[in-house]
Amino acid sequence: MSSSTIATTDRPPLIFPTMGCGTWAWGNRLLWNYDEGMDAELQRVFDRCMDAGVTLFDTGDSYGTGKLSGRSESLLGQFARDYFADQSSATHSTTDRSRLCLATKLAPFPWRLTRRSMITAGEASAQRLGAIDLVQLHWSTANYFPWQEGVLLDGLMDLVEAGQARGVGLSNFGAKRLRQVHRRFADRGIAIASLQVQYSLLSTDPVTELGVKEVCDELDIKLIAYSPLALGLLTGKYNDGNYPGGLRGFLCRQILPGAKSLLACVEAIARSRQKTMAQVALNWCIAKGAIPIPGAKTVAQAEQNIGALGWSLDAGEVAELDRAAARVPKTMVQNNFQTR
Repeated sequence: MSSSTIATTDRPPLIFPTMGCGTWAWGNRLLWNYDEGMDAELQRVFDRCMDAGVTLFDTGDSYGTGKLSGRSESLLGQFARDYFADQSSATHSTTDRSRLCLATKLAPFPWRLTRRSMITAGEASAQRLGAIDLVQLHWSTANYFPWQEGVLLDGLMDLVEAGQARGVGLSNFGAKRLRQVHRRFADRGIAIASLQVQYSLLSTDPVTELGVKEVCDELDIKLIAYSPLALGLLTGKYNDGNYPGGLRGFLCRQILPGAKSLLACVEAIARSRQKTMAQVALNWCIAKGAIPIPGAKTVAQAEQNIGALGWSLDAGEVAELDRAAARVPKTMVQNNFQTR
């Protein structure tokens, strides 16, 4: 599997795989119906991803609802410890710990007003994870509290300089804001390793409208695509009107009627390739130069995601999907914190 290496600290350099795994659902009862009975299956998901070279796991210190706050980080920390302990008995394929990238996002909560508050948050996440490989600011405050952002970014850099993280990344920053923040990091000699944005066939604006890919390429920043399956809307399982409950059901009703031609295009390519619609949607992200981080709650979902690797859409198929995506009248709602 191809991967990219970025050196940021004296610790081993970050290694970015072609695809990662998002863990928003791990601990989230409100949207994803998590319960503790899922933990054994989630550990099997972690193990399967690691064995397949899907070694980037994205989490956040705000992941986990109510009393389960921080649950996603805690699970990842435990799963990683168990995985590497089991390697001694040859249960899993031998994977160097340096290839694992535990990436967490620290939220700029209103009460985090100093660089020390970000350091404290990072230390708490490191305690749950065991170690932080990539530390990220979960979103920019430029849209509503611009003065707060600078000290929080300074705190992230402090964490890297102190060896608490191997690298630093951003989330929900547009091209203009990314350039501004890049200068602040450059002044301290710290590279921004990654930027993640909501990016999929149903959410192309960060790339087509905000131009983040061009800036990332120019500044040698890896682009990570979160929600690459648009909360499951691109898998095809809801296309017959059998919608889920809650927010995803609302989005299905709002978006899917106008996305029929796109879904038909994805389905046709999936049939011709003998792949699933989800695998085509993920491979499209990869073809666009992004690292998708689809979620997985079951081994079956992890296997489907892994099936997006090892092959490539051709240029004609990518162009066909681009045209179909451009015709969708209503797409995923963009993150309110996404800056320009």
